[in-house]
Amino acid sequence: MKLGAQFFTLRDFCKTPDELAESLKKVADIGYTSVQISGTCAYEPEWLAAELKKNGLTCDLTHVPLSSFTDDPAKTAADHKIFGCKYIGLGMGPNGISTDPDLDKMVEIVKGAAPAFKQAGALFMYHNHAGEFAKCSNGNYRLWELACRTEPEELGFTLDSFWVQHGGADLIETYKLFKGRMPCVHFKDYTMANINEVRMAPVGRGNLNFEKLVAVCEDGGTEFIFVEQDNCYGEDPFKCLAESYAYLRSLGLN
Repeated sequence: MKLGAQFFTLRDFCKTPDELAESLKKVADIGYTSVQISGTCAYEPEWLAAELKKNGLTCDLTHVPLSSFTDDPAKTAADHKIFGCKYIGLGMGPNGISTDPDLDKMVEIVKGAAPAFKQAGALFMYHNHAGEFAKCSNGNYRLWELACRTEPEELGFTLDSFWVQHGGADLIETYKLFKGRMPCVHFKDYTMANINEVRMAPVGRGNLNFEKLVAVCEDGGTEFIFVEQDNCYGEDPFKCLAESYAYLRSLGLN
């Protein structure tokens, strides 16, 4: 499995192409060789391809707006092909798929975009938050129901460790459940700032069992582990990414 940095962590340092270029260099200097582009300024696919090559990086996952899947999915897939990205992600579905109509809409979106993606050799990826762990009338988590109503060649899942935990699901068992459908995952730690406040943390600093989770991901066919920390609570996000990288390297990842 390959380690990557999720650029949503660095969004405040990627508001212009020059800032994005500098952030790519800094992430490469930490040691990451893969990135997920998300939450950054607009960019031309050819520009990104050149900047990735310059820094010895690959972009293996993105998060793009919902309109990228509904308006012209063939163009979205073609643009990603320019910078060599197979996995095209949606950061959150309608209303976090917290109701049954949201789920119906998300299935419709996947079915509409998947044929163009498949033809281009790409895969639609869905990233969870906590709302997808509300239950349907049949007792399934809505996230799992989304998996049941789509095919593996239509949709993959970027399971997020913090949000699985925050959604009240069993972290390890949930990752096991999605075996074969999670080529990319997000690692962020979960910690208590005080009795009333849960916080995100660099991987290895919080309470989640990443040693066990790494083994489950490896068994589940995961190719890329992207480190993400939506909120660094005033800490330097580059240092947070470096801390996570060092910890995951200590577990044998690279």
